[in-house]
Amino acid sequence: MKSAARLCQNVYRPRLCRAFSSSPRRLDNYAFIGLGQMGYQMARNLQAKLPPTDTVRVFDINKAAVDKLVHEMKTQQAGGAVGVAATDAGNAAKDADTVITCLPEPKHVKATYGDILSTVAKSQNGQPSPRSQPRLFIDCSTIDPTSSRAVAETVSAAFPGGSGHFVDAPMSGGVVGATAGTLTFMLGAQENLFPRIEPILLRMGKRVLHCGPQGAGLSAKLANNYLLAIENIATAEAMNLGVKWGLDPKVLASVINVSTGKCWPSEVNNPVPGVVEAAPAGRDYAGGFGIGLMRKDLRLAILAAKEAGAELPLAEKASRVYEDAEAEERCKGRDFSVVYRWLGGKE
Repeated sequence: MKSAARLCQNVYRPRLCRAFSSSPRRLDNYAFIGLGQMGYQMARNLQAKLPPTDTVRVFDINKAAVDKLVHEMKTQQAGGAVGVAATDAGNAAKDADTVITCLPEPKHVKATYGDILSTVAKSQNGQPSPRSQPRLFIDCSTIDPTSSRAVAETVSAAFPGGSGHFVDAPMSGGVVGATAGTLTFMLGAQENLFPRIEPILLRMGKRVLHCGPQGAGLSAKLANNYLLAIENIATAEAMNLGVKWGLDPKVLASVINVSTGKCWPSEVNNPVPGVVEAAPAGRDYAGGFGIGLMRKDLRLAILAAKEAGAELPLAEKASRVYEDAEAEERCKGRDFSVVYRWLGGKE
C-alpha cells in the first residue's frame, strides 16, 4: 500500500511552456462552466495563459458574467486564447477536449454533467468523434466524494474504453488566490492522467497535490476544511476569552503565534479587528471565505464522515455555531471569522 505521503505528494513544478515545433500543432478546445467569484478569475487566467490558437468557451447561468468575461478576453493586451460565449453547458462542452467546471453544490454538478453528456451524445449521433486523446472533465467544485464518484461513473459510461475521464480538483486559496493565479489544487485522478492535467491547473494556480484516485482530492479538501472550521471557532473563543481577561489582542495573538496554539486563523485570518491588518476582520469582515461556504463545506465533511464511518464529535456543535452566526444579519454574508462577533467579542 502506498503511504499517505506518496498519495498526497507535493508535485509543484514550474509552469510548462509549449515548445516550438516544425510540425503543425493540434488546436485545443476548452470549456469553462461556472463563473462565480472563483470560477470567473480561474477562467480568465486560463484563457490568458493559453496560446491564440486555442479556444475557451465559457458559460454561466449569469449571462452578464459571461458577457463581461468574454469582453475582457477580447480586449486584453496580452492576447491569449479565443474567448467565446456559450448558450448553455452542453454547447460549451460538446466540442471541447478539456471541460472545467466550478459549481456551488452537488446538485449543480450532477445537472450540468447531465446536460453535457446529453448534448455530446446527440452531437455524435451514436458515433464517437475521432480524437488524438480522451476528453478530460475537471471538476473544481467542492462537493461530497460520493456525488463526485457518481458523476465519474456516468462519464465513464458515456465514454467507453477510456475515451473520457472525470477527475476532481477542488482548490484552496480563495478569491485572492484565484485572481492572482496562486491556487493550490487537490487532485483526485488516476496517476497516468497527471502529466496532462497538471499543466492545465498550473495556468490557474501554483501547486497541484495529487492525492490519489478520483474522489481523493475532495476527501483531502473536506478533511482540511473541517479542521479549519474547528480552528476558526477555537481561535475566536480564545481571543474573546483573553480580551475579556484584559489582554491586549495583539499581545495575545503574538503569544499564540509563537506557541502551540498557532494556526492559520490565529496568524493570517485573526478574527479580532486590527490584529492582522490585511484580515477581513479589519474591514467589517468583508470578503474572505464566506461563512455560508464554510457551513456548506462542514456539512459535506459531516456527510462524507458518516459514509466512511468516521467519528466527528465536534462537528454537530461547530455546524450549529456557523448556522446560528449566519442567521444573524450582522454576520450574514461575511467572512467566517465573523464568529468572533457572534460570540460578543470586543471590536
